[in-house]
Amino acid sequence: MLLLMRYLFLVLFFQTLLHGQEKQTITGKVTDAETGLPIPYCVVMLSDYRGGATTDESGNFAIELRTADGRSKLVARCVGYRPDTLSVDFSRRSYTFALHADIKPMSEVVVTGLILSDEANEDPLAHATVPSKLIEQTNTNNIIDVLVRNVPGLEAVKTGPNISKPFIRGLGYNRVLTLYDGVRQEGQQWGDEHGLEVDSYHIERADVIKGPASLMAGSDALAGVVSLQSPVPNELDGIVRGKFLSEYQGNNGLVGDGLEIDYSDHLWQLSARGSFRLARSYQNSIDGRVYNTGFQEANGSGLVGVISDRGYSRMIFSVYDDLQEIPDGSRDSVTRRFTGQVAEIPFDDIKNRPIVPDNVLNSYQINALHQHIQHLRAISENRYQLRFGEIEALVGYQENVRREFDHPTDPGQAGLYVQLQTVNYGLRCSVSNTWNLQTTVGVNGMYQMNTNKDATDFPIPDYHLFDIGSYAFMEWKSDGWVVSGGLRYDIRTLQTDALYLQPNRTNGFYYRAAPSDTAGATLQFASMERAFNGISLSIGATYALGNDLSVRANIARGYRAPNMTELASNGLDPGAHIVYLGNSSFAPEFNLQEDVGLAADEQDLSASVSGFNNSIENYIYLAQALDAAGNPVVVVSGNRTFRYQQSSAQLFGMEATLGLHPAAWGGLTVDNAFEMVFGYNRNARYAGKGVEGEYLPFIPPMKLRSGVQQEVSTGSGVMPTVTARGELELAARQDRYLGLDNTETPTSGYALVNLLFSADLRNTFTSVTELQLGVNNLFDAAYQSNLDRLKYEEYYTSSPNGHLGIYEMGRNAFVKVILHL
Repeated sequence: MLLLMRYLFLVLFFQTLLHGQEKQTITGKVTDAETGLPIPYCVVMLSDYRGGATTDESGNFAIELRTADGRSKLVARCVGYRPDTLSVDFSRRSYTFALHADIKPMSEVVVTGLILSDEANEDPLAHATVPSKLIEQTNTNNIIDVLVRNVPGLEAVKTGPNISKPFIRGLGYNRVLTLYDGVRQEGQQWGDEHGLEVDSYHIERADVIKGPASLMAGSDALAGVVSLQSPVPNELDGIVRGKFLSEYQGNNGLVGDGLEIDYSDHLWQLSARGSFRLARSYQNSIDGRVYNTGFQEANGSGLVGVISDRGYSRMIFSVYDDLQEIPDGSRDSVTRRFTGQVAEIPFDDIKNRPIVPDNVLNSYQINALHQHIQHLRAISENRYQLRFGEIEALVGYQENVRREFDHPTDPGQAGLYVQLQTVNYGLRCSVSNTWNLQTTVGVNGMYQMNTNKDATDFPIPDYHLFDIGSYAFMEWKSDGWVVSGGLRYDIRTLQTDALYLQPNRTNGFYYRAAPSDTAGATLQFASMERAFNGISLSIGATYALGNDLSVRANIARGYRAPNMTELASNGLDPGAHIVYLGNSSFAPEFNLQEDVGLAADEQDLSASVSGFNNSIENYIYLAQALDAAGNPVVVVSGNRTFRYQQSSAQLFGMEATLGLHPAAWGGLTVDNAFEMVFGYNRNARYAGKGVEGEYLPFIPPMKLRSGVQQEVSTGSGVMPTVTARGELELAARQDRYLGLDNTETPTSGYALVNLLFSADLRNTFTSVTELQLGVNNLFDAAYQSNLDRLKYEEYYTSSPNGHLGIYEMGRNAFVKVILHL
């Protein structure tokens, strides 16, 4: 608390030095371009997030401007309409927006820190924005699955309903850079068996950039960037606002609640948020209830900001706590009922475990063998206007604690216990437009320290990492052209400490030996020092062929240093049931990606097509470890052993969208999205061998997602709008898989149908109440996703019902209520 008070005092003192600029209040109105009627509850805000307002019942708004805001733009957003922007002129007192009807989910103004363009169709990068309304209307178990349903080219590797890791165009893990409020998310993201440590109920907007073209975000983004933005109160009217969300999902009995309270005036921005989710094991028609797939998650976060004439300073805090069950797929060979581990690995007869009783399968109680993940985050974000442009400074601290409890005879003893501490920093300066040119320069990076705690398994060593990168980015606009490009240089150094293990003669577990007492101990990790550096670059352009048609092209080079697991892993990851073996001599990955696209945005139709080719040098991947005779290496009984390899690789593919929203049929929209990716290992020894080594792992099949939505205006003051939506997801069979040493298997195609009904309700207690009813996987299809790791949780080569591995969630009915207070 004392530290926070000091921080706010310094911010207020600094802002008094900048205070005293001329102010004025502007007014305006937002109307429907076709009917001329006012649009209530529309958000109008400055493009740099320093101020805003919501229109009243008559479509009117009022915002206070300062001199520094003369460089900004006004952005008007309203669900069901295309967003619009107007340049701010300090001599102008009144502004009028005439919005055109458009319920396309991806129509959104781009105002992120990753790209400089004001409009989505002006940027050369392949990207998509998912606004809060679409996030709220997509009912899944986590935020990554929400984005997968709405962004073609984005998929997820899954290990149960609450564990999804983003993959962009066939690449994931450390090749996807995830940002939360502008800070790169660091939380042992190399593992399959835990998800993203964020509050899924409180995401205001998500931006997905496809390809290595976001130079300002940092290194490692060979695949792209997923940027998540938490809500920021911007109305500045001194009114306390709130939002309450509650949902229930029938398949796994998920119960979730989220509460947000916001306040903002012309000096302060205050926000407090919290959420809680609880779910038992999910079920499907093949497996019944899937043992050990329940979870319990709690989140808390807050924001304290101070606004001045020239900018703002904010402190953002968040705490994440997740108890996550991890299935291992063990079953009875005859009944195919799930069984549970009761003995330690050396004495564990996997094929003769006791059957899990029904009361345990249906219980909300978290199993004693589970994973506990905690993530603490504190961010200081500062952005101010200067005479020549603006400057932004960011400092963040994260602490990620991951514990896996996998000892049935001693449930309180963690098998894995690691603590990852990260300090993020960044400084960016943008020069105001001169000759239609905008220039941004900056530096960012992180310091990181990983420590093994009281555990019995040690898959990665203790290490210290320092990363720094500098960049310059320029954008030029003229006569329908937007040309942008930049250069980035990164340096990363890391150091590991030697780690010795001693057996505990009492319980048979291993523990970490003290550096001064290594006699008779086993060396688990030798000390290591490595340094990496690399250059990233990007250049691209868009050209408007008309008011509604644009073409774009971009070429980018990305760089990624090997992560610690790839370099030094040497042990069992209990949650994944895999022994990982690293290689300390790995070189950095570099890729070169070409990307072209064409987009049309007419009144009744929108369409886009995008193609890419991605060539990677020193591509790092996992392959099963074999001995000299070609037999699988078994380090720990009942667990597979994989060794990291390095080779050249190539990925190419495309995405396409088609949306129909005829003005003559008000409220109707039909949207379609298609994606396909091909991935090849270009090592000469695998040429022409297909599934026996030529195909890359984790490549999603071709997919088509289609949706039909009808919004109806009832004319009722109680229920003004009702919306019905139907969705179809078609996934093709995936025969291009890494079958070498049974690393992957083919996956059958499937079809899923989802339904959603929603209604906006008006009453005297809330400004808006939204009620949602729906069902996912309406026809209870039994299917396995090619990227779901649970399909490989199998201990037999055949089964009585002909099905191997674990299947995805079956039919799932849900209800959600959102109250805007």
